[in-house]
Amino acid sequence: MKKIEAIIRPEKLEKVSEALLEKGHYGMTVTEVRGRGAQRGIALQFRGKEILVDLIPKVKIEIVTEDEDLDGIVDIIKEYAHTGKNGDGKIFIYDIEKCLTVRDS
Repeated sequence: MKKIEAIIRPEKLEKVSEALLEKGHYGMTVTEVRGRGAQRGIALQFRGKEILVDLIPKVKIEIVTEDEDLDGIVDIIKEYAHTGKNGDGKIFIYDIEKCLTVRDS
């Protein structure tokens, strides 16, 4: 089993989620997060002054899946979260040693 963590732009969440549902991938956890990468923040204009926002709002999608579904899920995230600009996000993949269902414990 693998765990996918994808940090993407908030405005791309709906498209990514819909595409995953269409392909039969239902389970995910979504968290609102803030961070920065190569983008190093953005400058915004507010009441005539420039304000540096160094932690950009993002969403983190977490999905645990079987190994054989990994590439398909990653491809969906890459396709639907992509804009081609800095700040599109990152995808991290981890090995899962064990998964337990709380209901069955």
